[in-house]
Amino acid sequence: MALSMEEQRILTQIEVRLSEDDPPLAQRLARHGTPRGRRPRIIALTAAAVIIVLAAIGTAVAAAVL
Repeated sequence: MALSMEEQRILTQIEVRLSEDDPPLAQRLARHGTPRGRRPRIIALTAAAVIIVLAAIGTAVAAAVL
């Protein structure tokens, strides 16, 4: 969902004010707002683990039926 020009202007003002009022917090938020870091890796590993578990369950059910 795209922001309107007014919403974008307000957001920019908030970002500038935050950077002026609390630079350390602004830096922390900027770091965590990017897709880099541990979160995408954790999500990918969790998804892979779920797929492996589902495949194992499917194999066990298939072996029990045969």
